[in-house]
Amino acid sequence: MSCYVATFHTHLAALTTARALANRGVSAKMMPTPRKLSSSCGTCVRYEAADPCLSDMDVDMEQVCTLEAEEQYIVLIKNA
Repeated sequence: MSCYVATFHTHLAALTTARALANRGVSAKMMPTPRKLSSSCGTCVRYEAADPCLSDMDVDMEQVCTLEAEEQYIVLIKNA
């Protein structure tokens, strides 16, 4: 399992995604977005899964990163 962080343009998109992941059985929690990643809405979803679960992301997703080490993020996908 890998650790992922998804950032969003809106708080509602983060909430919707956290619920979608939970319904899938993925352990996910909303938390403040690390400033290294974004300053959009200020809320991200951190979750652990076998894959990045991109089909569960809300359309207002900004980016999905994998957390490689403490505060070291690798961007997997980024929306404009």
